Amino acid sequence: MSERFDSSVADGKWQRVWDEKQSFRADDKSAKPRSYVLEMFPYPSGRIHIGHVRNYTMGDVLARYKKMQGFEVLHPMGWDAFGMPAENAAMEKGVHPGGWTRDNIANMKAQLKRLGFALDWSREIATCEPEYYGQEQSLFLDLYAAGLVYRKESTVNWDPVDNTVLANEQVIDGRGWRSGALVEKRKLNQWFLKITDFADELLEGLNGLEHWPDKVKLMQENWIGKSQGLQFTFKGDVEVEVYSTRPDTLFGASFVAIAADHPIAQKLAAERAEVADFVALCKQGGTTAAELETAEKLGFDTGLRVAHPLDAQWQLPVYIANFVLMDYGTGAVFGCPAHDQRDIDFARKYGLPVTRVVADGENADPVFEGNEAYTGPGVIVNSRFLNGMDVDAAKAAVIAKAQAEGWGEGKTVWRLRDWGVSRQRYWGTPIPFIHCEVCGVVPVPKKHLPVTLPEDVTFDVPGNPLDRHPTWKHVDCPQCGHAARRETDTLDTFVDSSWYFLRFASQPDDAPFDPAEIARWLPVGQYIGGIEHAILHLLYARFWTRALARIGKIDVKEPFASLFTQGMVTHETYSRIDPSNGQPVWYAPGDIIRTGEGATLKADGQPVEIGRVIKMSKSKKNVVDPDEIVATYGADAIRWFMLSDSPPERDLPWSEAGIEGCARFVQRLWRLFGQYDAAASGEDKAVDRKTHQTVHAVAADIEALSFNKAVARIYELTGVVEKAAPSASRSAAIRAILLLIAPMMPHLAEEAWEAIGDDLIADAAWPAVDPALLVDDEVTIAVQVKGKLRDTLTVAKGTAKEELEALALASEKVQRALEGAAVKKVIVVPDRLVNLVV
Repeated sequence: MSERFDSSVADGKWQRVWDEKQSFRADDKSAKPRSYVLEMFPYPSGRIHIGHVRNYTMGDVLARYKKMQGFEVLHPMGWDAFGMPAENAAMEKGVHPGGWTRDNIANMKAQLKRLGFALDWSREIATCEPEYYGQEQSLFLDLYAAGLVYRKESTVNWDPVDNTVLANEQVIDGRGWRSGALVEKRKLNQWFLKITDFADELLEGLNGLEHWPDKVKLMQENWIGKSQGLQFTFKGDVEVEVYSTRPDTLFGASFVAIAADHPIAQKLAAERAEVADFVALCKQGGTTAAELETAEKLGFDTGLRVAHPLDAQWQLPVYIANFVLMDYGTGAVFGCPAHDQRDIDFARKYGLPVTRVVADGENADPVFEGNEAYTGPGVIVNSRFLNGMDVDAAKAAVIAKAQAEGWGEGKTVWRLRDWGVSRQRYWGTPIPFIHCEVCGVVPVPKKHLPVTLPEDVTFDVPGNPLDRHPTWKHVDCPQCGHAARRETDTLDTFVDSSWYFLRFASQPDDAPFDPAEIARWLPVGQYIGGIEHAILHLLYARFWTRALARIGKIDVKEPFASLFTQGMVTHETYSRIDPSNGQPVWYAPGDIIRTGEGATLKADGQPVEIGRVIKMSKSKKNVVDPDEIVATYGADAIRWFMLSDSPPERDLPWSEAGIEGCARFVQRLWRLFGQYDAAASGEDKAVDRKTHQTVHAVAADIEALSFNKAVARIYELTGVVEKAAPSASRSAAIRAILLLIAPMMPHLAEEAWEAIGDDLIADAAWPAVDPALLVDDEVTIAVQVKGKLRDTLTVAKGTAKEELEALALASEKVQRALEGAAVKKVIVVPDRLVNLVV
């Protein structure tokens, strides 16, 4: 073996060998037990970042380990390739979204290959290719036929300059993120998936996901949002139906609020100009409850009054309010300001009463002071017949009274809303429907799928290119033959990622998948990705799987048996304030010289401010390029760094010192592997025992995804073996270390494995463990005199008390400590302790 491991040669060499031998191609016909390991597939932005490297390294270690354990492993990779960034690039750079996306895929695939990931590239998919999205269209039509897809009018964010619908996150301070125009609320016909039909089983199914993080399950539970409440109608100048989960607070009511597009508000707007102006103002706000929660609360007193349902003499004002949404509940609420933060913000602004009806400890004063609502538990007060009840009992009492008297009904409702999947964009899956003036909305016949995107589109004019394409949208109706129009909306890209794991497992040409193959591979054994996908992607994937099961396409109901959410890779920031505008100017780590005293800019030698350690961000420039790290230190060093130090669920701070230390360890192992001697003789029981214990523990750590613990054990075993005298046991330990690092540092492992005369380590088995060596047969006994440690003894496990006492008294150190004093009593704790009392 050479003196140093040369990653610049070995990395490419072994990556080519694995490709040629198709080492990681999954065999559908294999009789081995199966293991499906999957990381969330990336959006092809053009470059992978360090966060990707950490995510995929974790999955790669598990996939390689499972292969060594004798499993047939499916570990695929693909691209979540539709989305707005490609259209943005088309507008900014004058390129086609398809060309931009496919170039990015090629770049990122090359980057992933340089890291040596054990991926089955034969199953690579890109959601922007007709081979994929045509099958998605087929499934969408199946769901439509089953009544799980429908079309209705819905409120959207509309940018009047770009002529497009905006996602909520694209609305910044009420303006379009690109155009800066004031965003309007518009009603458009949108396509929806009936996820609410599955609310109960999606919620119930969380109980069976034993290997999902509790925090993710809680987030989904809250998003689904099952609640018990009361639906009733306020009567007076108008009738206003409301639903409330807190009927126990009815005696604290001080106003009724309706949405700006509530029928009552719309009628008033048609009659009164000032109401129309306020309704128009509300249309500039957000369209989700979460967004409106943080917006300024605005209201308009209609002058209308309604009677309290429990006291006909008690009149409540009716407001139009910007924080009430027509799509949520009935489009109307009653406000109890003392016990809801949104309501107290509104009440304080408009001088409405705030009455305490739930005691805060001993405080039952009806006059509620301050601007922070009390939302905790307590006893009901100032509420007539409810006084003295707890919250749950009061809720039940009000619902019972309402139902008995006929003015309300107890109902179970869900926070979850049907999934609006229409997007007024080009770069997405065309929705496979045709609009005919004679026949209405008609599904595209499956024999005409895929409905492909036209290539000859332009982005020099705002809006959806599919709407203005001269020919694409014009088509004959498949039912009556009359001239008709294609649907020009495309599907939400979350649809693409809601079933891709099925297509990885089975890829027939004439169907989305083969149900028999799905049954063999699914559910995914281990899914790895970021916590930011806890709700939308993961919930939609669960819904899509259950929907396909309900219509008989597959048998599995949950897509991911085990879920792991990894931490982020972080880095400190470097900046200076620009004196011309007072704004920070950010610098990349490569532009900085970092010392113990601080940091300076390479370009001018002047100091820069060192900021907090935060998530790597292109805008803050605190990113490191994986290609540069691989070129400098090798793929195995960066892989090892990603597994070291921090538990994988926590954030990992990037440091040059850390990656340099990993590179040194690579060379340290290389030197150790060079000392392997197949002809060595002699036994070293301590080394044997340590080796087998480490192999056993590292396996358990990898299974638990506790990679940092596995790394620490390998460091420890390496230190022991380095110090051990030559023996057959030492050579066996070196060979074991080689196998232990194979999933983590595969290039180094292959190069050393070849040097000692074996075949591919990628095809090797995990080292066997002798159960007898997992238990120590020697123990260390502490010997104390008057409670103080004076010596230790290494003896056979289970040594008799009498022998331990004799050995302790024979110790020279113990005799010196006794100083001739007589021993009055000897306390022996077997296998642990001898204490001499004088």
